[in-house]
Amino acid sequence: MCHPDRDVEFKIDLVPGTAPLQEQLDKGFIRPSSSPLGCPALFVEKKDQGGKSLCVDYRPLNAVTIKNKYPLPHIDILFDQLAGAKVFSKIDLRSGYYQIKIREEDIPKTAFSTRYGFYEYLVMSFGLTNAPAFFLYMMNSVFMNELHKFVVVFIDDILIYSKSEKEHEEHLKIVLTRFREHKLYAKFSKCAFWLKEVSFLGHILSEKGVAVDPSKVKDVLNWKQPETVTEIRSFLGLAGYYHRFIKDFSKTAKPMTSLTKKNAKYLWSSNCEEVFQTLKKMLTSTAVLAQPDVTKPFDVYCDASGNGLGCVLMQEGRVIAYASHQLRKHEANYPTHDLELAAVVHALKIWRHYLLGNTCHIYIDHKSLKYILTQPKLNMRQ
Repeated sequence: MCHPDRDVEFKIDLVPGTAPLQEQLDKGFIRPSSSPLGCPALFVEKKDQGGKSLCVDYRPLNAVTIKNKYPLPHIDILFDQLAGAKVFSKIDLRSGYYQIKIREEDIPKTAFSTRYGFYEYLVMSFGLTNAPAFFLYMMNSVFMNELHKFVVVFIDDILIYSKSEKEHEEHLKIVLTRFREHKLYAKFSKCAFWLKEVSFLGHILSEKGVAVDPSKVKDVLNWKQPETVTEIRSFLGLAGYYHRFIKDFSKTAKPMTSLTKKNAKYLWSSNCEEVFQTLKKMLTSTAVLAQPDVTKPFDVYCDASGNGLGCVLMQEGRVIAYASHQLRKHEANYPTHDLELAAVVHALKIWRHYLLGNTCHIYIDHKSLKYILTQPKLNMRQ
């Protein structure tokens, strides 16, 4: 039977919003479900690309899921590996979670309902409580022999770093071979190779050290005055992510953090406004922090006041990190020499992984602490 061209053609118009469902069905990520379980789903507008994305609210399932305790790495410690690196490449996986199949008997647990039907995931979905930890475990297993040598893995973001271009060529070959062996697929448009300076996890990495990525904080100057505790926490969360770049962050932020305490009366004072503006300026004018070299001595500068404790870790005149700490209720009653000692203890604790076994010089304002090791009597805190 022939099928002649006609002036009219039959067409099928999808209900607005169903495109993400059809796309995932076509790719084999989901299938129709008859599971007795089901979580609600909604379609969210994509900020950059336009269109909509499917988001499932897995809170009911997550509440009864045994949590995977595989630890996510601390970003500051990840960056410590980069000392001496001059050449960088980064690889972003294409829909990384969707490259992992869900165990057959667990597929019905991922079921979700929409106004267009009932479906379940065949691959690991976003929103599942153990998904980040499991994905990181898989990636660490893939690059086990390369971690801490020339590869950094943070969930689906991969950084390759080298001290020379020749070395980098070999490192890239090894990493791409691992991708081929384990059938992992990258999104080429989000990858970058042979860089002297790279944006990674909200930071700019280079031979000079680590800096805040300006694109991540460019809107901070236009951040409106917080009007609720939630909005204060949101701002402090961003600022806190970059706390190592901000001298005396905790002490400076104290008027704002006081408003987030339980049963605290919300009163945005002129002091809060001043602190808010100060932190915004600090976030958008941070310096490049040096990478630590454990073969060289460290210098630790400590200071204490009624507002809190402040510390600076340095090496050869360059700042490696800032740290600060607001005083707890009992610490507010300490005499000056005990506060200064508390600042030293705080620095030794948070930078223990740098200082233990290495030479370090500690600088403080209180001269009497110089004799603490030879004092005949010490109080309970000392």
